[in-house]
Amino acid sequence: MAQVTIVVDEMPAATPPDDFVYMAGSMNDWNPGDEAFKLSKDSDGLWKITLEAEPEGTSIQYKFTRGSWETVEKGENGEEIDNRILTYGNGDTVHVVIYNWRNGGSGGSTAAENVYVIDDDFYMPQLNKTRKIWIYLPPDYESSEQHYPVIYMQDGQNLFDDKTSFAGEWHVDETLNDFFQGGMPIPIVVGIDNGGADRINEYSPWINPQYGGGDGEKYVTFLAETLKPFIDSNYRTMKNWSAIMGSSMGALISHYASIRYNSVFSTVGIFSPSYWFSDSVYTYTREAEKPDYLNMYMMCGSEEGEPMIANMNKMKELINEIGYPDYQVRRSKIVEGGEHNEKLWSEEFGEAYMYLFEAYIGSINENRINEALTVYPNPVINMINFPLDIKWGKHDSLILSDATGKTLIEVSSFKGNPIPVCGLTPGVYFITIKTPKIIYTGQFIKN
Repeated sequence: MAQVTIVVDEMPAATPPDDFVYMAGSMNDWNPGDEAFKLSKDSDGLWKITLEAEPEGTSIQYKFTRGSWETVEKGENGEEIDNRILTYGNGDTVHVVIYNWRNGGSGGSTAAENVYVIDDDFYMPQLNKTRKIWIYLPPDYESSEQHYPVIYMQDGQNLFDDKTSFAGEWHVDETLNDFFQGGMPIPIVVGIDNGGADRINEYSPWINPQYGGGDGEKYVTFLAETLKPFIDSNYRTMKNWSAIMGSSMGALISHYASIRYNSVFSTVGIFSPSYWFSDSVYTYTREAEKPDYLNMYMMCGSEEGEPMIANMNKMKELINEIGYPDYQVRRSKIVEGGEHNEKLWSEEFGEAYMYLFEAYIGSINENRINEALTVYPNPVINMINFPLDIKWGKHDSLILSDATGKTLIEVSSFKGNPIPVCGLTPGVYFITIKTPKIIYTGQFIKN
């Protein structure tokens, strides 16, 4: 077992003298104001903290804050920085430098013009608390009479605005605005700020003896019985089409809500789920009254650790084994090189939306142009190539299928790279590439 002391040798000059410094990381579910991880000043005025002993080789990721994600540390030039990594056993004292803080009162907002704050203090009667609620409205909301599906997303402060996020935003507004410009139908998005120190309690209906939890039932009841009726009453929504999404603990509570209130949230996006928090999530999923329909998208990064991947795969297998034909994980994805952070979730949000709302996109977006696709060589033996004069986008997708319609190869973020087909048996095959404006279709012969 090894013990580590972290000493902050340099602190930003603008740090208020009466502020406190905290560690937030994988060891405390990224709680930015955890009293158990508050640094103290030594006789020389240096901030330090001694962590409990852990087995040598144990690694944690962390950042420093001044009590909230609005005051998380930043780099020398005010840029976002990667998570710090500490490995036990490399020395009993670690010296670090904090260059800058994000200050919620400085800098400009990065939220798009069609992002609004509904209320800074929206009352949550089930929890007797208030919370900031954001809403993203499609660019054509004011000029049309259309009704839209709604996505309810956790950790609202991290979705639209870099100023309020703790490690970079999800860019939900920019992604959807880009889709809109490309001709794709888009939804309303409602963001609910997390409760800071109450985040863990609200994002799990089950109690973890070490970390807390237990208020999740009240929280999802607020979403389903208070917030959704308010949104439906004040905005043009498709009342019967609401999705829920979240990451980490936000994914855990989104998963729970999709089963507990399945008639409300039957579409769910699960990003890097914290299924480790309680085994009760598996028991509940298996034993709860089975919904007739569940449309789920799951993903995590390859660098989030084997337990994360194993837990997600375990849940995927459980859901798909339950036996309802429309009770399924539509897609489960492990992103190579992906880490547990907003960068990963931001990059995957667009794909999750396209998968989960494929029926909505297709039902409205029938005006997409259909064009023939020529691939070469044709016939082919080993490798199929695509036209060089087409500029493929990061949200384009490819499906290669056989004559029966069975999907054999699927590329969710197609960039025009050649695809090996040497493993296919001789015959005729079909390719469909979907972009926001055009659907390309073609075929080839495999020799």
